Amino acid sequence: MTAAKPGEPAADMTLDDVRALAAAIRGEVSKAVVGQDAIVDHLLIALISQGHVLLEGPPGTAKTFLAQCFSAALGLDFGRIQFTPDLLPGDILGSNLFNFQTSTFTLTRGPIFCEVLLADEINRTPPKTQAALLEAMQERRVTLDGETHALADRFMVVATQNPIENQGVYPLPEAQLDRFLFKLLVDYPSLEEESAIVARFGDKQGPQRPDGFGIKAVTDAAKLGAASAALSQVTVAQEIVDYIVRLIRATRENADLSSGASPRAAVLLSNAARARAALEGRDYVIPDDVKALSTAVLRHRLMLSPAAEIEGREIEALVAELVENTEAPR
Repeated sequence: MTAAKPGEPAADMTLDDVRALAAAIRGEVSKAVVGQDAIVDHLLIALISQGHVLLEGPPGTAKTFLAQCFSAALGLDFGRIQFTPDLLPGDILGSNLFNFQTSTFTLTRGPIFCEVLLADEINRTPPKTQAALLEAMQERRVTLDGETHALADRFMVVATQNPIENQGVYPLPEAQLDRFLFKLLVDYPSLEEESAIVARFGDKQGPQRPDGFGIKAVTDAAKLGAASAALSQVTVAQEIVDYIVRLIRATRENADLSSGASPRAAVLLSNAARARAALEGRDYVIPDDVKALSTAVLRHRLMLSPAAEIEGREIEALVAELVENTEAPR
């Protein structure tokens, strides 16, 4: 692919170009982040398919640092909001302030006006404030005092949250959860990975930042737009579409679930499967693409029935059963 000059749209990408771009981003992130390969792969899928990602894990597992490193490799305008119990919607969106010199209102833009937004510890603020992201995540725009303001075409939310069992957290509204493509669980590292983390960071004092590890931007908004457009080269056969729909509908018919997945989940799963196929070097989606992404797409959209909760059922196990019991095309 020929590099575009500044201010010009990127040239059309082939699927090989998309794979090479993803590999370059992985390489930059790995300069600072130890392990978490599966998380990075899901972030890349979400980036190319233009979805949002929710990272959940205990404190100290580098959720925020991973998001920062990922953003640093993209060359996009980065914004961060630290969610706290006293945060207000205006602190996220901005507000119209009256200018006494001109007798007019002037928009003071909030941190949401960026391309990659890190919503850090999103579940530490009440649902009223969380809801300020709903329009932005779905329509890539915000409305202030009746006036609509467009966000960047590449607008992406990478949110982090602590497990709901932790103190001082609020559950995310269902409408908010449904706007995230993936919910990814960030677990403690393995013994080998933790040793590598201590070896890499143990002699460093003060806050760690991506630029301290030599992470540089390897792409920009135009190239990422071309990468997303390249997904049109990936075919989703009708049998795969039918398989996705059967799987999503099965979540609404399962007695262990009081709430199933929405049609939006089916659309997002199909888009993500295209991106995974592209990153795997294929121009067609296979059932394994759907199966590999199903848990990350569905775990935050499903709600256990009271009886299933009493029995100690887990969402991940139920999703695995649904995938196993839904006939896949051969």
